[in-house]
Amino acid sequence: MGMRFKGIFLAKKFLRLLILLICVCGLSFVLLINSPVDPVRAHLNSKASASLSLEQRAQIAQFWGLDKPPLERFWSWATGAVQGNFGISMIYNRPVIEILQERFAASVGILVVAWIASGLLGFVLGILAAYRQGSLLDRVIKWYCLLLASSPVFWVALLMLLVFASWLGWFPMALSTPVGVASANVTILDRLHHMALPAATLSIVGGANICLHTRQKMIDVLRSDPVLFAEANGKTGWDIVIQHGLRGVALPALTLQFVSFSELFGGSILVEQVFSYPGLGVAASEAGLKGDMALLLGVVIASAGFVFIGNLIADLLYTMVDPRMRRVKDAETT
Repeated sequence: MGMRFKGIFLAKKFLRLLILLICVCGLSFVLLINSPVDPVRAHLNSKASASLSLEQRAQIAQFWGLDKPPLERFWSWATGAVQGNFGISMIYNRPVIEILQERFAASVGILVVAWIASGLLGFVLGILAAYRQGSLLDRVIKWYCLLLASSPVFWVALLMLLVFASWLGWFPMALSTPVGVASANVTILDRLHHMALPAATLSIVGGANICLHTRQKMIDVLRSDPVLFAEANGKTGWDIVIQHGLRGVALPALTLQFVSFSELFGGSILVEQVFSYPGLGVAASEAGLKGDMALLLGVVIASAGFVFIGNLIADLLYTMVDPRMRRVKDAETT
């Protein structure tokens, strides 16, 4: 991959990211200002909002800039965001950038563990099912994956919570740290213990789609002419799978693995709600339900950037793994 191609490739990607951020932030803002949520009332508890006078309400709206025209509010936020100032959260009364750093640190552990585990689980099960196509093992794996792929992630999370936290008591019910323990006294094992169940939920749900795609691709590879030629030369069983099958499914599995960033992030929002895990998903939900524009748009930017990085890595690895794609890309830029 030449330096010229790299420069053009990255420039196009970042231009698309910029357009995506503008469109997503603009659409999120339009939906938020047209929602029935009253930010002033949501900012206060029900008792305080009931006794709020019109003058006090106007003062709160003026303090948070809610009395300004929508276009002026969005432009004011956008100019600050370009300079690294994402505003102050109405819910937490703190800079949005600080909240994003804390919540992203809590979510990234779940996402990384779930991403790696779902990829390995789906890849291994897909190869086993394809190798034993038509057998009982293949049918069990296929129906298991079809069931999970068609099940809402929050429903699977509720089942995991009911079985492993409520009935068996192996894992805590909620939160990211033990209740009543200061953050300075929380150990890594405590955090891993609280993170295990949400990460396992995302892993088994995300691994189902990877397994089904890997299985079908492996079946196609095992029916290809090179494999038939290898069988005619006396190769059988796992020798063919290792020498021919893995090479044929590595590229699609790699691409699917990095593209699954967006699915994992979307699923983490629901999973964090079920497990009351204080990550980006909970922050996004609270911001939307309480009309916190600055926090919601900050989460939108963070999530879009996270998904963009995953897709960018997938594209770069695609050209590295498959030289044919590199030649196609080079031809497009000349």
